[in-house]
Amino acid sequence: MLSSLAAKFRLSVLTAAALCVLFLPQLNAQDFGVTIRQGVPIRIAVADFKPQSADPATAGYKTTFDTTLFADLNAAGIFDIVSKGLIPQSAPGNQSEMNLAQWSAAPANAAMIAFGNLAVQNGHIVVNGFLDDAKNTQFPQVFVKQYSEEASDDQARQIAHQFADEIIARLGGGGVGIAETKIYYVKQTGENKEIWEMDYDGANQHALTHLGTVSLSPRISPDNSRLAFSALGREGFQIKMFSLLLNRMINFPAAGGTNLSPAWAPNGNQIAFSSSHTGDPEIWTADASGNIARRITSFRGPDVSPVWNPKTGAQIAWISGRSGLPQLYIMDADGSGVQRMTDGGYATSPSWSPNGQFLAFAWDRKYGPGAPGGQDIYVMEITTKRWIQLTHDTGRCDFPSWSPDGRHIVFANTPDGKAAHTRIMTMLADGTQKRALTGSGTDMPNWSWK
Repeated sequence: MLSSLAAKFRLSVLTAAALCVLFLPQLNAQDFGVTIRQGVPIRIAVADFKPQSADPATAGYKTTFDTTLFADLNAAGIFDIVSKGLIPQSAPGNQSEMNLAQWSAAPANAAMIAFGNLAVQNGHIVVNGFLDDAKNTQFPQVFVKQYSEEASDDQARQIAHQFADEIIARLGGGGVGIAETKIYYVKQTGENKEIWEMDYDGANQHALTHLGTVSLSPRISPDNSRLAFSALGREGFQIKMFSLLLNRMINFPAAGGTNLSPAWAPNGNQIAFSSSHTGDPEIWTADASGNIARRITSFRGPDVSPVWNPKTGAQIAWISGRSGLPQLYIMDADGSGVQRMTDGGYATSPSWSPNGQFLAFAWDRKYGPGAPGGQDIYVMEITTKRWIQLTHDTGRCDFPSWSPDGRHIVFANTPDGKAAHTRIMTMLADGTQKRALTGSGTDMPNWSWK
C-alpha cells in the first residue's frame, strides 16, 4: 500500500511536466533569526563545579555533570557562552567564594555566572547550583538550587539538565528549556523498524517497541504518556499506541485500508491521521481511543501527513496531491477553510511551531522531469507565506520536528542518497548549529511537547 501511495505521487510528475514553479516571497534570514531568537544573546560563564566529597566516584560524576551543563546551555540558542579558556582558573563552590570582578572583567566579560559544588553522600549525588548576575555587585544571586538523586552517571546528567532548564527559564524571556525533553524516532535493524527514544542531545538511545515489523511515524502525546505510530501487520499499516507509563502496547482499534502518520491535537483528546479506508488516502480525525472517526478531506488525490496547530488546535496542516505534485495546505480542524501554502515543487512532512506562527516542512522546489532536484528543510511564516531555506547541500532532508521552546528543529538527513545511511540531526530554528544526534539507520524524529 505504501508503494502504491508513492506511485501515485510519482505519477503526478508526468501529468505535471509543464508545471511552472512559482516561488513564494523569501523571508530575510536576519529578520527570521531575530523572530526566533528574540533579542541579543546573554553572555554567560559556566564554571566547572567544585568537588565537595572524598568519594572516589565524585570525579566521574562531576565530569559528566560539567560537560552536560555546558553543552545544554551552549545548545539553548539564547546564550553567548564564555569559552572555558577565558574563565578564571579558580572555581567557586559557593557564594562566599565568588569574586564577581574576576568574572565580569576581561577576558571573560560575563554577564551571568553559573557555578556550584557537587558531592557524593550516602549513595546520592548532591549538587548545589548558583546563578549570579555578574554586574550586580550588591545583590548578585539570581537563584540557588539544591538537587539530590541516587548516584549514577545518568542521574548526574539529569541533574545537569534540570539546572540548565532552570537557568533558561529565568533568563530566556519566560520560555522553557529543552534539556529534559525527549526525541522519538524510527531505527532500522535488519528488515525491521522499531520505535526508539533518546534525550534531546542524542544521549540515552534505547528501543521502546519490539514488534518485529515495520513501524513508522512516532508521535508523542502532549502529556508525554502515549506514543502513537503506524505499524505493518496482517491488516496492513494500522495506527498503534504505546503507553510510556505502562511501558507496553495498549489497545487501539484497527480500521480498513492503510492508516498512517497519526498526529495529536494539543488537548490530547483527538488524533488526526491519513487513511485509505474509503479509497484515496484522506485525512481523518478520531478521539484518543480511536473511536468517533470522521473524514475531514474528500478530494481526488492523496491527503497525508496531518499536523495540528499546537497553539490553538483549530487548524491542521497536511500534504495533498490534489493539484498534481504534493503541496502544503492548511485547513480548519473540521475540514473547512482550505488554503494552499506552496506553489510548485514537491512538499512533504509539515511540522507546526509551538507558537503557531511557522510551519517547517521538507520541500524540493526544483522537482520535476529533468530537474536536478534537492530536498531541504524550509520554514514558512503562516500569515505572509514568506519562507526561508534552512538546509543546503547536505543531501536529502525530511521529517522536521520543532522543539517545545520553538528554538530548535530536529530532522532526518540522508547525506549520500542511500536510505540505510539516514541519520537524525538537529539545528537552531534559523538553520545554524547543525549537528548529528544519531548514526545511520535512524529516521522520522518527533520532539516531545515538553
